[in-house]
Amino acid sequence: MEQMRTEVADGMRIDWDVPIPMDDGVVLRADVYRPIEDGHYPVILAMSPYCKGLNFEQGRKTFWDELVHSFPEVAEGTTNKYQNWERVDPEKWVPDGYVCVRVDARGSGRSPGYIDPFSARETKDLSECIEWAGTAQWSNGRVGLLGISYHAMNQWQVAPLRPAHLAAICVWEGCFDFYREACRHGGILSAFQGTWYHRRIINCQHGVGDRGPRSIVTGETITGPETLSEEELAENRRDLESELLARPFDDEFYRERSGVPEDVHVPLLSSANWGGQGMHTRGNFEGFVAAPTPDKWLSVHGHTHFTTFYINSGIDLQKRFFGHFLKGEDTGWTSQPPVELYVRHPGEKHVVRAESEWPLARTRWTKFYLNPGDRTLGTSPTAGDPIQYEAMGQGVTFLTPPLTEETEITGPVAAKLFLSSDTTDADVFLVLHVFDPAGEEVTFIGSNDPRTPVGLGWLRASHRKLDQARSLPYRPYHTHDEALPLEPGQPVELDVEIWPTCVVVPAGYRIGLTILGRDYEKEPAPGIPSHLRGIGPFLHNLPEDRPSEIFGGVNTLHFPEDQPPYLLLPVIPD
Repeated sequence: MEQMRTEVADGMRIDWDVPIPMDDGVVLRADVYRPIEDGHYPVILAMSPYCKGLNFEQGRKTFWDELVHSFPEVAEGTTNKYQNWERVDPEKWVPDGYVCVRVDARGSGRSPGYIDPFSARETKDLSECIEWAGTAQWSNGRVGLLGISYHAMNQWQVAPLRPAHLAAICVWEGCFDFYREACRHGGILSAFQGTWYHRRIINCQHGVGDRGPRSIVTGETITGPETLSEEELAENRRDLESELLARPFDDEFYRERSGVPEDVHVPLLSSANWGGQGMHTRGNFEGFVAAPTPDKWLSVHGHTHFTTFYINSGIDLQKRFFGHFLKGEDTGWTSQPPVELYVRHPGEKHVVRAESEWPLARTRWTKFYLNPGDRTLGTSPTAGDPIQYEAMGQGVTFLTPPLTEETEITGPVAAKLFLSSDTTDADVFLVLHVFDPAGEEVTFIGSNDPRTPVGLGWLRASHRKLDQARSLPYRPYHTHDEALPLEPGQPVELDVEIWPTCVVVPAGYRIGLTILGRDYEKEPAPGIPSHLRGIGPFLHNLPEDRPSEIFGGVNTLHFPEDQPPYLLLPVIPD
């Protein structure tokens, strides 16, 4: 490995490829951006396999162009040379007296080793990097973790290890339950992890070297300096896709790669995205509620996965949080409400509102019963004949009458169904909709798709067993530890979680629930890439996990008089 080097550029002192030795002898490499003047500064650190030297525009040009076109402020006041995917721009942090540290995770970028995302070894590496940064000559001993997605997920993992110099974490759109949120929604395998691993991780693997891109700043190979053969690369990484296919239940593999928010004791800012169904919503809420730290805040926004992180308002939120806990400055953070919601209204309107807790204490948990006769949602139960639907068809939709007054839905959502199949299993996909008076669906810009519905939920019927100790009326919790096959034609009771949501529904609009046996899908639209149909990359279409002979049959909804099926909505009073 080439030696580290230091230069002064763009108002910063930059240390390239700084070695950070791990306890097993592997040496990770980091880039350190710090003020030119000697001193002791707080540290903002992030570690991932996304290549510390890959410029945002260079690696994800479409997203970059979209971001700066919609929000020119992102590109202002910076050369943008050091912009990096899902990490802070050091040119916007170093002038405020921070040191920014970017570490290539083991086996990625400029760091050698075996690549194994979210493993216990990788989490230990992150802990050791925190301690290294906290004791560096330029550090004030306080390290904060900040970043989106991967850089947020591993915060839930490392904080419970309690590295001595970890002072605060900002988990920005980061799930923590590797099974329920990242890999298997309701027990159904998401195709995302496999495609993500091939597109984003294997391409960033250490040893791609000369076959990969070069840094626009240093000119060096981003995934080098050595270039390994394809065989050597394959031996140096976990076969994640095969692992996920082989593991249908929540076992030690998933638990090792999951965070433990119940053991988070440092100050926490959890930032969720209402439109993050499939990855970037549930964990931020669940983690915020579970964390025992008294210093915790929840902020919930909308728009794309990366927008709010990079725009001025997002940076201001981050700096007020870290300025308070890493610098001891009066940033006004003591006036920050425990919960800050950007309440959604049709037309991409967001109204900021302060709250004291989550879920909201004043919530009116309201059951809307499924009426099989006219397929409506109402507040009175109605029995009726079963309804059949083709699993791969259009499903069944139940609608409220036009609302007589404006109604806010904010919080976790759940549904109780009674379902049978003509096979031994069934996958249930639930879509929570809002429709305008003309019958057009109201969608919102989501983290990974420009047309996301109000809410989504999933459950494999054979995974219906509940963990009674952890389940709540509004958030059923399934064990996912065994399969309970269906007997064809015999209904079973299903409690389905729909991830937290927020929408103010105007008078005259309708709320709807669609029950499908496949993914929600919008029609193609001009100006929108054909693969974006409403849920982004979080498809559930792997035939190895969903063989058509089992999951492509006919499902039947049942409406027993003594146990009417319902949708449980968190209605917020005026």
